[in-house]
This record gives sequence, C-alpha cells and structure tokens, in this order.
Amino acid sequence: TLCSLRDSHCSHRTLSSMLDVGKWPVFALLPPEELRLIRQACVFGSAANEALYVTVNDEVFALGTNCSGCLGLGDLQSTIEPRRIDVLCGKKIVSLSYGTGPHVVIATADGEVFAWGHNGYSQLGNGTTNHGLTPALVSTNLLNKRVTEVACGSHHTIALTTDGEVYAWGYNNSGQVGSGSTANQPTPRRVSSCLQNKVVVNIACGQLCSMAVLDNGEIYGWGYNCNGQLGLGNNGNQQTPCRIAALQGVNIIQVRVACGYAHTLALTDEGFVYAWGANSYGQLGTGNKSNQALPTLINTDKERMVEVAACHTSHTSAAKTQSGQVLMWGQCRGQAIASPHLTHFSSTDDVFACFATPAVTWHLLSVDGDDYLTVAQSLKKEFDSPEISDLKFLVDGKCIHVHKALLKIRCEHFRALLNETDEDAIEIHQFSYLVYRAFLEYLYTDTINLPPEDAIGLLDLATFYRETRLKRLCQETIKRGISEENAITLLSAAVKYEARDLEEFCFKFCVNHLTAVTQTQAFADMDHDLLKNFISKASRYGAFKN
Repeated sequence: TLCSLRDSHCSHRTLSSMLDVGKWPVFALLPPEELRLIRQACVFGSAANEALYVTVNDEVFALGTNCSGCLGLGDLQSTIEPRRIDVLCGKKIVSLSYGTGPHVVIATADGEVFAWGHNGYSQLGNGTTNHGLTPALVSTNLLNKRVTEVACGSHHTIALTTDGEVYAWGYNNSGQVGSGSTANQPTPRRVSSCLQNKVVVNIACGQLCSMAVLDNGEIYGWGYNCNGQLGLGNNGNQQTPCRIAALQGVNIIQVRVACGYAHTLALTDEGFVYAWGANSYGQLGTGNKSNQALPTLINTDKERMVEVAACHTSHTSAAKTQSGQVLMWGQCRGQAIASPHLTHFSSTDDVFACFATPAVTWHLLSVDGDDYLTVAQSLKKEFDSPEISDLKFLVDGKCIHVHKALLKIRCEHFRALLNETDEDAIEIHQFSYLVYRAFLEYLYTDTINLPPEDAIGLLDLATFYRETRLKRLCQETIKRGISEENAITLLSAAVKYEARDLEEFCFKFCVNHLTAVTQTQAFADMDHDLLKNFISKASRYGAFKN
C-alpha cells in the first residue's frame, strides 16, 4: 500500500526508491520527510523558478514565482512553500510539458488533458486568450480520445492519442500547428495532411516547430525552419507535416526525437544519434558550429546510445550510453561544447540541472514509488553485497560476494561444486573478473549487461558450464552489437564456441558488408583455416559474382 506522512514505515524508505531532486535549487527548502515522498517532478520557467511535484499519495503540489498563474493555484501569488493543486490530486499524470509563457499541459492515466497558465496565443486550447489560473480540461475534439503524450513549444501545444493521431493548438506564426495556415489555432485540431491514415508513436516540440515519429520509423516535421530544424535540407517554414526524406535510407524501425530551442536529435533503435538544425553553441555535436539542414550522424565513439535529451528552452544536448555513461554538448553553463563530452553523471537529468540555461527538467522526472520489492528485485539488490553473503569469489585480485544457496538453486555446476566444499572463498583463474562477475550477476538477475566483445568471454563461460539460456542471451547481445569493425572477431568466437545460429548471423553480416569488413585489422589477422572456410562459403553464397 502507498504510505502517507503519518505511516511509520515511511522512514525506512531506501534511497533507491526516492526521486533525487536535490540538484534543483527550487527544492532546497523542502524538508527531508517531504522530499522522500516525491515520485514525479518538473522544474520549469524562464529562470527555473517554478516547480510541480507529485507525491506517493498522488497529491500534486506547486511552488515558485507563478508567472501567468502557471502553478495552477487559482491566483498569481508566488509561493516559497509548496501549495496543493486540489483539482489534480489523484489524477495520475503520465505526461507533462510546458511552454515559455509559461503554460503547462498534462495527460492523465485516463487519457484526459488539462492545461493552465499563459494563454496569450490560445495555447491552453479553450478558445480564449485569457490566462488559466487553475487546471482546466481540454475537451474540444478530444472528449472521445485518450491522450498518451503531450508536448509544448514556446506557445503551442501538441497531443498524441492512443490511435496514433496528433492534435495541435495555440501559436501558429510559422505553421507549427500544422493546419496549412499561419492563423493561431484556438482549440485542438487534428494534424492531418501527410499524417492522415498514419500512426504516430512519438512527438516533440522545439520553440516554434513540431516533430512526429511514425510506427514505421519515418519522421515528420512542421513549423519554423530558418535554422534547418525540420531536417528537410532547406530553410523554408512548413505549414503542414513534411517527411524527412534524408533518413529514408537509414535502417530505422523505432526512433525517438527530442527538440532543443532550434535543433533536433533523433535516436535510432540501433543506438545511433542524428542531429540537425541550429548549431551556434555546438548543440548538434558535430565538432563545429555550422547549422545543418539535413540529419547528420553524430560521432559517439561507437558507443550505443539508449537515450537522447533536449529541451525547447535551451541549446543543450545530452545522451546516455548502453553502459550508463552520460554525454553532453551544446550550451553548457555559458560554454559552447561542440562535440559530445563525457561526464561523471548517471542521468541526463543531471546535465540539465547543472549545465542547462535555464536549468529546467527536459521531461517529467519519475520514479516508482512502491516500497515493496519483488523476489527478483530483492535478489538483484543483494548481489555482490558483503552484508549477508556467505561466499566470495576471488578473480583477478578482486572479490565478488554471493550466496551459496542461490548458486546451488540456479546452477548445476555450483550445486555439485558447493556440495563438495565448505570453503567461504574460491579463486577463479580461467575467466576474467568482468566475465565472471557478469555470469554471477546473471544468476541473480536473469539478464546480462555487457558490450558484444565482452559477451564473447561470457559465451565461452556459458559453453564451459553448459548454461544454455545464458549462451543464447550472449548470442543475442553479440548480434545486437555487431559492426563492421568487430564482425570478424565475433564470427571467430561463434565458430570457436560452436554457436551455429550466431555463426550464420555473423557470416551473413560480413558478406553484406564485405568491402568494409575486409579492410579491418581483424580480417588481416584472421586465422588461416577460418579465412579459407570464409572465402569458400562466401563464394558459394555468391559474394564474388560480378
């Protein structure tokens, strides 16, 4: 059950279940017992002096300067202490966005849309230009729709429904509402034109433009384009959605977009990042400050990206790698960083808290507020924790702390080994620390988190210990991470460990990228017998036909 301030077990919450808002000064005066209850939060406003947050009890609070009534409290009074927004309590917010007025728009778990704050351009969608001091339901054309995501530009709003439709309203001086004109749109209107009969899965807004990603990976943009932020190869504004044709040749199945003030980032399902638009602060990460009107692939040192972050209020960009590293570039506390810079942060949110101007949140911060840990979560938490472990492995001079009972339950090899010995420390020489730790962690979590080259060593171990499922997971990891540079290395490993399915996958990849693969060092160093077999098989496959 969810707890309130009165419940005694609140004080026993683990830090892992708390939302860390400590990097945002606007929260500095909140007492620890209140901070512990925050499960969602958003910092916004021209000076990052406004904030909304949701507690574990689904109560919604606001604090800050309250420009244009953007705190939704029913008045224009600023407040240094949190005040509750009664109308939103219990609504379960799933998406939140804000403009520069500011106006604020949310979508709830029931698919309803509420808006409040600045309304000089009808960005609240209620048909008027009167500021909204309290959250009001946005109903025109949305009553029978369920909205899952909202996005705001400076003074316009777009919303995505469960049907994959996009609705837009508000300021339209550059066509950002997508209506085919530049007249402001006072109420929600469906963005049709090229999006008719298409399914949109992701939306984003720059200051004066809008972007939509389809279920087939196509990206459409409309609105202001003088910096090339629509990615169309020109600088003309667009009053209706236009497809970014330059990305057509890119193998994109799923993609996420994020918009900065006047630049756009796109993350493909293969972990590549493309950028386009304004670049006067280096926010495209291209190493220079020249605008790009076409999508440009960003060099991220072959690291696979899993998240990109940008916010329409700033010229800052950030991304997170598969291994958890966070990169930033663009305008960073007044400096122009033109190439992705590795930080010590663990989250892209930290980049915006510490380096963006203003230091707002680029999306709704969220954490799972449930205290209860499942069996799987409990086991994961105890892996390599010395507190109650009864066995340690010594690998490459480092310790890994585990529990004998769990190892016996999870692995036949350990059941036999630990029944024959009562040692509390075992040395391992056959495998590296990285590989052996990943193996033990797999026994606790059922997952592996390794780059493909290291997954080869784990594949070796899985073969040795006859761990069939682990072997399959390693093969999947290697397949996802294959590249022209490492393809031969991975093929050699697949042959060595008799992973037939993986061998066939790597072989086909090598043949399909034959020119690039044969120019790598790994190909030059290839084992003679393997090379002979590869050439023979590639020949039968038709790789050398004119």
